[in-house]
Amino acid sequence: MPQTGPTSLVTHEFRRRAGVLLAALPRRRVLLATTFAFLMSFVVWFDMAPFLVAIGKSLHLTAKQLAALTLCNLVLCVPGRLLIGKAVDRFGPRRIYAGLLIFSAVPNTVFATAHSFATLALARLFVGLVGAGFVVGIRLVTEWFEDGDIGTAAGFYGGWGNFGSAAAAIGLPLVATSLAQGPEAWRWGVFTAGVVAAVYGVVLLTLVRDTPEGRAFERPVRTGALEATSRAGAVALVALLVPIGGVLVLAADRLERTKVLSPTGTTLAVMAVAAFVVHQVVRVVLANRRALAGGYPPEERFPMRAVVLLCLAYAVTFGTELTVISLLPTYFATTFGLHIAAAGIAGSAFAFTNLVTRPGGGIVSDVLGRRRGTLIWLLLGVAVSFVAMATMKSSWSVGAGVALVLVASVFVQGGNGAVFAIVPTVNRRSAGQIAGLVGAYGNVGGLLLSSVLFFSISPRQKVGNVPLVFLVIAGAALVVAVLCRFLPRDTVDLPGASEGAVGEELEREMFRPDQVGAGV
Repeated sequence: MPQTGPTSLVTHEFRRRAGVLLAALPRRRVLLATTFAFLMSFVVWFDMAPFLVAIGKSLHLTAKQLAALTLCNLVLCVPGRLLIGKAVDRFGPRRIYAGLLIFSAVPNTVFATAHSFATLALARLFVGLVGAGFVVGIRLVTEWFEDGDIGTAAGFYGGWGNFGSAAAAIGLPLVATSLAQGPEAWRWGVFTAGVVAAVYGVVLLTLVRDTPEGRAFERPVRTGALEATSRAGAVALVALLVPIGGVLVLAADRLERTKVLSPTGTTLAVMAVAAFVVHQVVRVVLANRRALAGGYPPEERFPMRAVVLLCLAYAVTFGTELTVISLLPTYFATTFGLHIAAAGIAGSAFAFTNLVTRPGGGIVSDVLGRRRGTLIWLLLGVAVSFVAMATMKSSWSVGAGVALVLVASVFVQGGNGAVFAIVPTVNRRSAGQIAGLVGAYGNVGGLLLSSVLFFSISPRQKVGNVPLVFLVIAGAALVVAVLCRFLPRDTVDLPGASEGAVGEELEREMFRPDQVGAGV
């Protein structure tokens, strides 16, 4: 008689979900092809990072100018995710993903051949649009996988696609030095990334379809803006645009403080941001006249509060990932007195776990069925682990510091996976726009948290007050975890999650009287 118990149940579910990803040839091909597209978009988006020192020496740039280039790499990704999300729902993910990869070669090549800071900054702004590619694949995953498996598929897509940043850091310097030598070799590494992405964009057109055979691609009734289905939902959608405009203004202010923008340039940038936000608000109002008039019957409505809460959750989880990955190497170097290369390896522990932890968040959400509860517990884990990280001191061993970073990464990146296990299920026909909005908030979180670090720089703390940033992350995670109690369970949890799902079965197995008596 086969044994049953928590371990065997979990093993069975994980095996079944591996089969879901790998069994059907068309679905497997779409998932792998889309994941590689995401990986390539991140390779291009982060192809500057491994060459920053070389670029600075080659073009005689200051530390402030290099910091400004890094900020330029993020800025347009925020509105880009909104706009590309709309384009995906209107034109289909296949053409948009291919077009985005092909387009990436243009600003990337301009960056690789630039000889002035102004050209570098302008090119990097447009390269930042490529970072919006993530939301395209979410719509493809939504079309090709059922509700009970979306978390698994989206987690695999997000976790392995995110590896593109690490792949750029590891692979591009090798490519550059194999093609050229000397201070200008970085240009070949950057240029090659764009060429490979463009070629793969063409190939992608032959590898994937928008939907499985026999299923029509559903488009929103109105594609000008995300469709709300209630008056409160439309108002919430307008409110979500305000922080996006706010962080773009904050970015312009930071560029002025680093002497990259003149006061006049900052004024023009703020006016452009204001025009963008006003335009988006007008589009929302025009697209949601029926909702504002209360014209949707209850059975046609979807809960906009789920979108708002997922935006906040992703601002915490992905915003933390963006911030921590960039600050950890320097923080380890200054805290433990490590050589920068050793500090980089120690700090990269946070990024490398993404291959397992982000898919793990999606898989656990699917296995347990209780997606709301999974997300809440992961956010609470973020809060606790970052309170602990705020206490890190030079008296600690490096091993203890790395171990704590690994624990924190499990909760942060698992949270990313748990968020996008829910996103596609809120409203399938608008999955691209919802993914774009939630994805944009990930960058909003990153810009806000990095600004805490930026504005805490002082003569005594030249890299900023890192423990303060960790405590801000912990506080934000705790607040959002409490708010996520208001996620509508009937929308985000799998049917039957509270009765007869694997999570319920696990609880029964874990607390059987015979096992409690045996000390299990």
